[in-house]
Amino acid sequence: MRFKDKVAIVTGGNSGIGRSIVRRFVKEGARVALAGRDKAKGADTVAEMRALGGDVEFYPADLGKEAAAREVVEAAARRFGRIDVVVNNAGGGAKKSGVVRQDPPGARLDKVMASNLGAAYYVASYAMPHLRVAGGGAIVNISSTATFHGSWGSYCIAKAAVEALSRSLAVEGARHGVRANSVSPGWIDTAAADGSDKTWQKDASLFGRSGRPEDIAGAVLFLASDDAAFITGTTLIVDGGLTIIDYSSADWFKRNDASTMFASLADDKVG
Repeated sequence: MRFKDKVAIVTGGNSGIGRSIVRRFVKEGARVALAGRDKAKGADTVAEMRALGGDVEFYPADLGKEAAAREVVEAAARRFGRIDVVVNNAGGGAKKSGVVRQDPPGARLDKVMASNLGAAYYVASYAMPHLRVAGGGAIVNISSTATFHGSWGSYCIAKAAVEALSRSLAVEGARHGVRANSVSPGWIDTAAADGSDKTWQKDASLFGRSGRPEDIAGAVLFLASDDAAFITGTTLIVDGGLTIIDYSSADWFKRNDASTMFASLADDKVG
């Protein structure tokens, strides 16, 4: 129970990765304030967590708006009496950020930055004084391996900014005992079993599968815990090795058994 008597705020905690993070916090003794836009999903998440014995509260909000982010933080502090951990998971690509084809470049960028960087910046900024009063704590921002890929456009710009935000928060928070880090997920399967073809997932990592929300939750709880007491300002990539794959040679390795790159790994060397 690493988080017994601790209070965590998890944004975007009503579905997908965020919901898995909330579940792990509850199982490890934390009381949790979760925020998101979808009230129905929020109510469903609260019901699940309370059935697990969790003390949780849902706050519907568009966290890309400063006033809304401030109200969520202050409401959580009033409800639970303190804040020890902040997980900025809320965000999304162009579609989830409300970008439409008619938007000019500035509007496109503003929408994506607001739902990703803006939400994380506002929540962390208003939570920082509460973390300081609590004697220190942790901020974990959810980034993305999209930061490595220009094909992700403004989403990769926003997530790169989220990682820079973590470094800035780490410097600002250090003297108050507040650590700040990022978790950068690769391809994570957050969809329910819908019968769709998912054979593509065999190439989503070196392990022949895409990641699961629980894979990210485990990394988040590690960085939020005292187990990571000397880690701040860094980004933990959780992608099953996806970003180290050289796709131009991937097919060659499949055809020629990549294990032969190292003689010690060859089958005839075993034993």
